[in-house]
Amino acid sequence: MTLPLIGILRGVTPEEAVAVGEAVLAAGITTLEVPLNSPEPLESIRRLTDALGERARVGAGTVLTPDQVGEVHAAGGRLVVSPNCRPAVIEATRRLGMESWPGVVTPSEAFDALDAGASGLKLFPAVQVGLAGMQAVRAVLPAGTRLYAVGGIGEANFADWRAAGVDGAGLGGALYRPGQTPAQVAEQARALVAAWRAAGGEA
Repeated sequence: MTLPLIGILRGVTPEEAVAVGEAVLAAGITTLEVPLNSPEPLESIRRLTDALGERARVGAGTVLTPDQVGEVHAAGGRLVVSPNCRPAVIEATRRLGMESWPGVVTPSEAFDALDAGASGLKLFPAVQVGLAGMQAVRAVLPAGTRLYAVGGIGEANFADWRAAGVDGAGLGGALYRPGQTPAQVAEQARALVAAWRAAGGEA
């Protein structure tokens, strides 16, 4: 079963991207995001896509414009994650057959994103919205809408967020920080996966 977790590799360099990506993948996280404010992000995406192939879904984060969507697609990315909700970005992403995960906080943003064709919604920053805020948004979303929490979610509160109804999570600094070795990242990834599974009562 594919885990509903996105590994956010903010700050990764092309030279280390594959080794770090393999470490995350080995722990069971099969969706990887390289934010566009990382060093040479498109090259990292290209290398990850070439190396991991069908074993992982690789894409970009912090995607803000339709032009960037095209660049990600050309680099082999198949996933576009944004910190905000811009229908033009969502529509460009879907036209190219990629998954679109825009950032939302309010119901208005959520419905604008869904109307534009979003694959799922990124509640960001989750720590600002909180559990009660997330539940209020969740209550009005169409059945089957995937809602991932990003920003302030981790081992310590996975259980609370899962019990409140979130579908998945994006993992940033708890998973990877610039300068960490693949071995460090592997250890952190394993701990996060174990905590996520435990929070859901999974083996």
